[in-house]
Parts: sequence; structure tokens; C-alpha cells
Amino acid sequence: MKSKLELSARLAETLFEYRNGTVLIHGLSVEDIAARHGTPFYLYDSDVFVRQYQRLRRVLPEAIDIYYSIKANPHPKVISIFVGQGAGCEIASGGEYARARSAGAAPERIVFAGPAKGREELEYVVSHGIGEIHLESFEEMETLERLAQQCNTTVDVSIRINPSAALGGGLLMGGQPTAFGFEEETLREVTQAVNNCTHLKLRGIHLYTGTQILDANSLLTHWQHAVVVGKQFADLVGAPVQTLDLGGGLGIPYFAHEQELDLDALANGARTLIDSAQADPKLASCRFMVEPGRFLTGPAGIYVARVRSVKACRGTTFVVLDGGMNHHLAASGNLGQVVRRDYPIVNLSRSNTADPTTVVIVGPLCTPIDTLGRKVTLSRPHPGDLIGILQSGAYGLTASPLNFLSHPTPAEVLVRDGTCDGITRRGVAFG
Repeated sequence: MKSKLELSARLAETLFEYRNGTVLIHGLSVEDIAARHGTPFYLYDSDVFVRQYQRLRRVLPEAIDIYYSIKANPHPKVISIFVGQGAGCEIASGGEYARARSAGAAPERIVFAGPAKGREELEYVVSHGIGEIHLESFEEMETLERLAQQCNTTVDVSIRINPSAALGGGLLMGGQPTAFGFEEETLREVTQAVNNCTHLKLRGIHLYTGTQILDANSLLTHWQHAVVVGKQFADLVGAPVQTLDLGGGLGIPYFAHEQELDLDALANGARTLIDSAQADPKLASCRFMVEPGRFLTGPAGIYVARVRSVKACRGTTFVVLDGGMNHHLAASGNLGQVVRRDYPIVNLSRSNTADPTTVVIVGPLCTPIDTLGRKVTLSRPHPGDLIGILQSGAYGLTASPLNFLSHPTPAEVLVRDGTCDGITRRGVAFG
């Protein structure tokens, strides 16, 4: 119980303050925001987006470029914040490309990954300009070669590699059977195939082996292996590596037992790694990339919902909210989690030290899996209170089954410079 309270309280302190029984974010009352935009809604703090980007930028060597992974939170207003900070964009669909461009991203600062790129979206990005496309199958390679030939252009590409062994840390996306990328063991064959394409210019390697990594040493092990594969690639093509995408995977703490990623350890290890890599002629002029999403956006977001009822059943107290997994699938534990744990959750209507109690928090849907908190300790909720689910800036609204049971879709609200901007309107309740 103590660790849960510590995590929730520590995160809450970075986002808002309690004053005279009111929760304020940048001097704005969360209750006033709720009255203006309706509940439930997503509340984003622009300063935290910028803070997370600048924290990462300060610890990474200059040779490592940051590309924001749009899938984490694809709202153009959010993307534009990172573009304004100097980030490139990593996309996984033609739709994300359009969002990146509408947010001000230059075509040459966009890279396109994903295991199932369609012909139409490849044609779209090629015709409008793209920095680099990361190949993940022979079929994709053939399709892109034909499109580039038809457009009488050359497309810069890299090869996404699924490493031969799992390297530990977070949710693994490599070292096992997966739809992502080419097997490391086939690097020679794939490299030769790309070189046989007259309209594809092979630039480098993309190695992404895991996500939600909280251990700096595990992350550095991933990056070190990418450097090793990069050198093998340089030997195969007989030329220096131009780009080496180290992937993303930087995690944030969601659960009581988790600690934040040690950025000091990451900084020291990354500096040593890049200095050593650039001492080799194969990587001396290489442009390194990382593509974080969750790390940049997660801490900036709160999902805010209102309590509709508090009811007891066979010794358990249930707090029923006006929003649930239809708006925030990840918080319910149904977005790929094997072990379902509770996000940090606070009562935004009462001091976080007032009358703590342990409850189950559920949404309004007609299914028992619509549970947002299974054993949550927070200030005792009452009908009408606002409940905030923290760490909700990533994989929230667009990663959820919004149309299930036809409840109104939530608003998205961006707080910036003491002002509150409704960047997505609440859906229509009826009709």
C-alpha cells in the first residue's frame, strides 16, 4: 500500500497542486476544466511534454537524433510540440504521415516503419517526400521498388532487423518469432536483395528489440547490439553506415514496483558507446536515431473521469466512473499486459492524504473487464468526485475501443502557458 501511495503522490506532485480543497494545474482548476469540457477527458500538460524531451536531449550524445514515435499520441498539437523542439517523427502508417505533416514535420525528418505497409500509403509518402522507409519484408521491398520506378525517383531505405537473441528488458519485440523485420541471420541475403533494387538507396539498419524498458543497462545492451549489427552491415555493403536506428523502448513507471529509467546511467553508457562507435570508420559519419514515444508523452497526461456511484458488494467497495476501458484500454490491463496491475490513480477532488481507502474502480460498460483499478488506495471517493489516472499521455484515446456501447468520446485538453485549449471536442452524447 505504501509504495502505491508513494508513486501516485510523487507523480501527482509533478503535475498539480492541492489548494483549499481544489486541484490546480498551472493555476487552473481541474474542476473548472471538467465543467467546461465535460467528463471524461484527457488532460495534457505541454510543459511536461517539453520537459521530457529536454531531459532526454540533455543526456543523449549529439550524434543521436530523437524521432518522436507518433503512435504513442498522434494528436497534431502534441506532435507539433516535439517538432518545435527539434524532433523528427517516426510513423507506422500513411495516416500518421499526414498527421506529422499537418503538425509541421518536414518530409526529410520522417521515417516510416511497420510490418504491413500498404501500396497506397507507400505511394503516398513517396510522392509527397519521405526521409527514410524501413523495410520489413521482401514483398514490401518489391512493392517499393516498383513504385519508385514508376515515380522515376530513388527512395532511401534501411533494413529492420529482428535480432537473433532476446536481450532482456521490457516487452520483447525481437529474439523470438515475430512479424517485425527480417531475421538477423538473413542480413546478407536481405542486403543483397536491396542492393539489386535500382531505385532503392540502402542507408542503414533499424534494430528494435523491446519496449517499456526501465533498466538503463538493458537499453544500452540493445544499443550495443545494434552497433555490432551495423558494423556487419557495413562489411556486407562495403561502405560506411549512414543511419543506425537504435529503436525506442524507453519506459516510464506505471506500477508500484517500478522505478524510473536512470537517465544518468543512460547518459554515461550512451556517451561511451557512441564515442567507441564513431572511432570506427564504418560508423564515423553515421547518424544515430532513437524513437521514443511513451517516455515523451506518458507522464504529461491524465485521464479524468467523474464518479457516478460508490457501492458495496460482498465486502468490496466499487467506484463507478462515467468512463472506462472504452476510453483507456491500457489502464484496464487489456492492451497486451500479461499481468494486470493498477496505474497510479488519485482523487482529484480531495487532498491525497485525506481519509485513504482501498477500492475497485470500474467504468460504465456492461462487461467485468471494464476495470480501471483492482486494488486502488486513494482519498475516499464520493459521487461527483473527479478521479485522475496518471501516466496517461501515451496509448490512451487512440489505442482504445471508443465506439463500444456508443458512449460519447472524451475531449482532449492541452494546458499551456496558463491557458486551457480544447484540442479535441467531446463526442455527441445522442444522435
